[in-house]
Amino acid sequence: MSETDYYKILNVSKKASSDEIKKAYRKLAMKYHPDHTKGDKAGEEKFKKISEAYAVLSDPEKRKQYDTFGADGFQQRYSQEDIFKGFDFGDIFKEFGFGGFNSFSGKRGGMRFSFGGGSPFGSYGRQRQASAKGADLIYELPLTLQEIANGTRKNISFQHEGRSENLTVTIPKGMIEGKRLRLAGKGQPSPYGGKPGDLFIKAKLIQDPLFQVDGYDLYIDRQIRLSEALLGTRLAVPTVEGKSLNLKIPAGTQHKTKMRLAGHGLPHMKSNDRGDLYVRIHVKFPKRLNARQKKLVEELAREGL
Repeated sequence: MSETDYYKILNVSKKASSDEIKKAYRKLAMKYHPDHTKGDKAGEEKFKKISEAYAVLSDPEKRKQYDTFGADGFQQRYSQEDIFKGFDFGDIFKEFGFGGFNSFSGKRGGMRFSFGGGSPFGSYGRQRQASAKGADLIYELPLTLQEIANGTRKNISFQHEGRSENLTVTIPKGMIEGKRLRLAGKGQPSPYGGKPGDLFIKAKLIQDPLFQVDGYDLYIDRQIRLSEALLGTRLAVPTVEGKSLNLKIPAGTQHKTKMRLAGHGLPHMKSNDRGDLYVRIHVKFPKRLNARQKKLVEELAREGL
């Protein structure tokens, strides 16, 4: 939606500095200000849009929210009144060489402004307010690795519309840390009569004593003796589902070798794919040798090993 692409409206990049944004707005404001457009409706609409874009992109917090949630998500969270709240157009216009804009409501060049704490665009702002969605809520839910792998049902309690609400939530397989489950309409009510916000259940992994997690992949450490590394062996490797896999360790395996067991990681949330299980091999070197062990190692050394 180009009309809500604030960067495009001001003709700046998404990496533009605050000074570059201010310079771009000054240039466009000089061109489309009502004193210059003299009642031209298209010019007035352009001035509204560039002013709204500048109000958002010049505010670090609003710009962060816009960059995070995109145009649609931002407009669900911010009404026109919210966008211009705390923004002093009087100082801006004085700095740009325009007079007569301060904390008052009135008309300038045939266009209605209201810079005294509300939206500067009259009914345009009120229409946006009426459709504004309520704020979303985020509930961080601790989950064990086994619950993420197998799915589970959880009872949660949270504050909603001033009261405590309890819900039973079905957590699907593969809801790894950072993934969210959306419960529509369970967020905050809209202050303007629009739709309520949503409740997002966000997974928080409880540290597992056996496995380390990287996305959908799992890592486990296993130790073998020096003789096993030299001659080869087999290892029993547990999986997150409680099964056991028989892993062949070939002769000559090096310390810190990483071996992959494809498809034995965590399931993906919305597909049949799975991550992998990686076994990190640690070769245990003896700190001391008894007399016989030392003699055998010396013999190996004479053989060039």
